[in-house]
Amino acid sequence: MGRQQAEGMFEAMKDIDTVLRWHLTSNHYPSIPLTMVPVCKEAIEKANAGEWDAEVRLPENIQYRGRETAPVSAIVEQHHLDSFIDSEE
Repeated sequence: MGRQQAEGMFEAMKDIDTVLRWHLTSNHYPSIPLTMVPVCKEAIEKANAGEWDAEVRLPENIQYRGRETAPVSAIVEQHHLDSFIDSEE
């Protein structure tokens, strides 16, 4: 249900920031911190460009496997961002 809502909202609004804020807080339990919105947005842009292995810097005090960056593929998978990707790997 959450994926369909995210897709519908994105199609209707075309405002990625608003839709991501809603998606991260409403489609995840517990909610994902809103500091991840710019990270998710960058991951979506890189995924749409085919840069699945690119590293994205995480917000302060958030780590991925002990690192301050995470690969685009992990961000997309863990934050369920596939609805925002034009082409999937």
